[in-house]
Amino acid sequence: MRLKLVLPAIAPLLFNQVLGVVGAVTWTATPFNPPSFPLAVRSPYLSAWLPQGSGAALNDVWPTFWTGQIVGWAGFVKVDGKAYSFLGAPGVPNVSFSKAVQKSSKFTPTQSIFVLSAGPVDITVTFLSPVEPKDLVKQSIPFAYMAVSAASTDGAAHSVQVYSDISAEWVSGDNSLIANWSTSTANGIITHQVQLANQVPFSEINDHTQCEIALQRQLNLFLTLYPSDGSAFYSLSNAAGTTFQTGADVVLRAQFINNGRLQGTQDTNFRAISNNWPVFALSRDLGSVTSATAPVVFSVGHVRDPAIRYIVANAAIQQRSLFFWSQFNSVPALITSFLGDFNNALSRANAFDLQVQNDANKISTDYASIVALSIRQALGATEITVSKNSDGSFNTNDVIVFMKEISSDGNVNTVDVIFPAWPVLLYTNPALGKFLLEGLFRYQATGQYPNKWSVHDLGGSYPNATGHNDGRDEPMPVEGNYAQKTKDNSQLQQYSNLLNQWTQFLIEDSLIPANQISTDDFAGSLANQTNLAIKGIIGINAMSQISTILGNTAQASNYSQIAASFVNKWQTLAESTTASHLTLSYGNPSSWGLSYNLFADKLLKLNTFPQSIYTMRESIRLYLCISKFVYQVVWQKRIVGLTLSNLDWQIWTAAVMTDTSTRDMFIQLVKKWASDGLSAQPFGDWYETTNGTPEGFRARPVVGGHLGTYRFLSGNVGSSMLTMHDWSGTLCE
Repeated sequence: MRLKLVLPAIAPLLFNQVLGVVGAVTWTATPFNPPSFPLAVRSPYLSAWLPQGSGAALNDVWPTFWTGQIVGWAGFVKVDGKAYSFLGAPGVPNVSFSKAVQKSSKFTPTQSIFVLSAGPVDITVTFLSPVEPKDLVKQSIPFAYMAVSAASTDGAAHSVQVYSDISAEWVSGDNSLIANWSTSTANGIITHQVQLANQVPFSEINDHTQCEIALQRQLNLFLTLYPSDGSAFYSLSNAAGTTFQTGADVVLRAQFINNGRLQGTQDTNFRAISNNWPVFALSRDLGSVTSATAPVVFSVGHVRDPAIRYIVANAAIQQRSLFFWSQFNSVPALITSFLGDFNNALSRANAFDLQVQNDANKISTDYASIVALSIRQALGATEITVSKNSDGSFNTNDVIVFMKEISSDGNVNTVDVIFPAWPVLLYTNPALGKFLLEGLFRYQATGQYPNKWSVHDLGGSYPNATGHNDGRDEPMPVEGNYAQKTKDNSQLQQYSNLLNQWTQFLIEDSLIPANQISTDDFAGSLANQTNLAIKGIIGINAMSQISTILGNTAQASNYSQIAASFVNKWQTLAESTTASHLTLSYGNPSSWGLSYNLFADKLLKLNTFPQSIYTMRESIRLYLCISKFVYQVVWQKRIVGLTLSNLDWQIWTAAVMTDTSTRDMFIQLVKKWASDGLSAQPFGDWYETTNGTPEGFRARPVVGGHLGTYRFLSGNVGSSMLTMHDWSGTLCE
């Protein structure tokens, strides 16, 4: 049973505010207590979080989808006949149980780990969302693990049974809709499958208009954006002592609390999700426990097929599947493989976690903690897809990665979201970046997009990458025209004409940018943006390097000369009258902003801008002292009282600082905001600097930009995991 208030759309906001006052942390938190723990975060639609705010334990609140809507996920353990809850906030009338006491929490790049005391037994609950970027099959699997182990704390043997269930809330954002379900016990695996009775492919519950998006941002509200198709799966190996059952939440939980096992019966009364809350339960009797047991490993996933609609030539629509289908012919086969791979997956995850920690600690422990909280979130916004050949087989040579612009809106492959997310792709596998850009390049090469600049996104409503043949996408012409590079030149060669077209536009519009919005579109449009001009000039110089790679030396020389001349003119326009800082916009000497786009110049080692510009930018320390902002440096000053900040841009600014004290100041303040307990949302990136109030953005892939304090060594790009180097001293070798 759940105490559930019927509230209007403002409910998610109120929910998060309440969570902020649950209580202070009473357990050991490593490396710190985040606003929300990633539990099962593998895709835009497998995205379950623990909104723990200032001190909610694993068994204090329900896990939620990134929007704040509950996804019912409960867990109980019985120790010597006494029941304890360890996951979720279930209410079970007329039966007695206690809450296990949380002793510790920990997060790594791939795992969230909790230890709870259930009387004389400690329960360790590990949520593993694998990060497998170099294995396209594994990275494309929309499944995660929950592993539960037990250990006696008093040296005596104790009888232990473990139980967990998920609810039908995992398949819809509208609990009034009817779901149906089934249970399979084949091949040594027990699997519950649940889905909506009436599915609508390629759509979301409560899909929204651009007007609604604007209102959502203004009021910090989030409409529920669950897919209207697909199935959720909850599985456990059918080892000795395993039982299962489907039915009403209070019935199944009472059955386990009273008896320590389930009945093996199936409820076939298909109904609305909120009608006696159907849940899908699994349990395991661990027998007599002394030392730590092998974990009971559950898998949870959400599968749609096909997953994406993509526009190809002549406005035709191609349906694309997740890449794992190229290896597995059924979901049961996938689940069998996935569960059987847990020990190896955990070993790979531990190795990846250690590599990230070692790399990030070369900057600082604060930086390592920020990176650890960011990786699952960033990659969890992506889906790796493959098309089919005419004979129905999968064409594994045709790979496109799609990224959802989570929370700010539902766009597909938004260019100004890919831009800040890019560092996580370079660090984990640069080929993912190539596949992410491929969909954009391929669409525009068909000639269907009418504007001369790059398209803003592939579609306004995920998972529909159906283009903007009317040219009426969000107008960010300069933002869309930035090129990154890897060692693979095939894409550059294939789309060189398109890249040249965009470069010509940058030559026309980047030095003196027209009145337009930038990636910080919530701040409104502005003409003559200093930071936007930086991006455009870097784009021109990047095209000079691309031309060199492609053997067009004359073109390379021309673009290089244009970029150099633009830099000289830009300096005259962008510097304040005292030459003490860069302005936000030309001719406004009292304005200023974080010129975070300079990061790209250092990342690509183009040396477009002179070193004096970076030295000048360190006057930002003065802004911090003058403004006395509590949480972070404001990213720009247009008007008095504008005190908002973006975390990804803070980290990029830190990356190009020429001294470690200023760099560390930015990093420390980012970590301070992430650990202050004022938010219960998945890692946000836009907030009020004076008091830490989040402004709405949450769970977005832009946190991949937090890996931006890495120095990328050209010899490693595209070949192996990239290394990090301290930015102290000079920026360029």
